[in-house]
Amino acid sequence: MDLLELIVRVLLSYFILLLLTRMIGRKEISEMSFINFVSAITIGSIASHLVVNPHSSIRNGIAALTGWALLTILTEFISLKSKKTRRLIEGEPFILIKNGMVMEKTLRKARMDINTFNSLLRKHDIFSITDVEYAIFEIDGTLSVMKKKFKEAVTKDDLKIKKTAKNIFPIATEIISDGKVNKRNLTALQLDINWLKHQLEQAGVTSISDVFYAEIQQDGSLYVDTWDDQI
Repeated sequence: MDLLELIVRVLLSYFILLLLTRMIGRKEISEMSFINFVSAITIGSIASHLVVNPHSSIRNGIAALTGWALLTILTEFISLKSKKTRRLIEGEPFILIKNGMVMEKTLRKARMDINTFNSLLRKHDIFSITDVEYAIFEIDGTLSVMKKKFKEAVTKDDLKIKKTAKNIFPIATEIISDGKVNKRNLTALQLDINWLKHQLEQAGVTSISDVFYAEIQQDGSLYVDTWDDQI
């Protein structure tokens, strides 16, 4: 491949990519769905192959780029017209917290563990699951969160009532995850397994293995979520 041919390939790929991206739509560069993500990777791969491979036909490369773009547009058009097709291609959002309770089965479907989930919540400035009423894992991989409305806190702030109770711990801390005790956190908080079992009994839980997730709140209370998704 000589220099002139390389320049022609680069210019053709560049302007064709711009044109096809405009045809596919702005969604390609903003909130990507699964089909958009696959399309972006494939079109980029075809374009790079067209530029650097001297044995690649320019005509075939342009045809491949155009064909893939048209296929993407057709798929999105069908998805807009058919809810079933859209669900099949893009999937559905996952409700990970419903009415303040973790949906652990749905969490598994989303292929997410509780630590990753807590990490996503912290990006929303939420450091305790108890602050969340609903959490939805969107099809583009983002997390939408609706916080609980704390009536007592709002009433105290409105009436300017001074707090008498002090926080015992600096932050809500995980104690049980996937039915297993986090002994390191328990020791760091100067608590023992007997205290934990007593708290679980008060919450109506007879076995640690029945607990999907539990965390100690700042005020010393224990939040418990069992494996049962029923509300």
